[in-house]
This record gives sequence, C-alpha cells and structure tokens, in this order.
Amino acid sequence: MTRNGLPVALLALLIGCGTARAEDGYPTYARVDYVLGCMLSNGQGPDVVRKCSCSIDEIAAHFPYDSYVAVETAKGMQEAPGERAALMRDVGWIKDLLNEFRQAQVAADLKCF
Repeated sequence: MTRNGLPVALLALLIGCGTARAEDGYPTYARVDYVLGCMLSNGQGPDVVRKCSCSIDEIAAHFPYDSYVAVETAKGMQEAPGERAALMRDVGWIKDLLNEFRQAQVAADLKCF
C-alpha cells in the first residue's frame, strides 16, 4: 500500500465500524465523511487528517448531531436544481441554521488549521 493510500484505507476501515457513537452523538461514519470532505478541500497526508479530525471534533463539541444532520440535508436540498430546491433557499430557519453551522466551522478551522 502506498503512503498516500494509508489515510484513505484507514478511513475506509472506520466507515465499516461506523455505527459506533461518541458521547456527543456523532456516529463514526459522519465523522469520517466530514474528514474525507475536508481532505478533498485541503489535501492529503497525516497532518491534514489530524487537522480535519480536530475540526469535526470542535464542531461536534458545539453543534448537536441532529442539527448537523439538518444542515447536511438542507445543503443537499439547496444544491439540487429546479423549483423545489429554490423553495428551500429562501426558508429563514434554514438560512439561520446554515449560518450557525458556518460559524461553528470557521471557529473550528481557526483552532485546528
């Protein structure tokens, strides 16, 4: 296995164990999904894995998992094409929730990166 493939292989192994939940309610697969997305944006390597893991830990400490699921759902719905997605873009509580998540993410990135 190549050196660059090791973090991805480790994360894939964690996905297989993804039903475990931390005390904060975030299941392993949600953390792995976040870290993989973070690595796509920030590069690969052990240092990036640590920073991305730190970021989701900080978010989990300040943002409930149920709200995280709502954010992921809202983002997916807003990114969809068509009129139905347009309806979701103008809902006030969704905008507020997304802004709250972005603030948590920025705070986590400032601490971890």
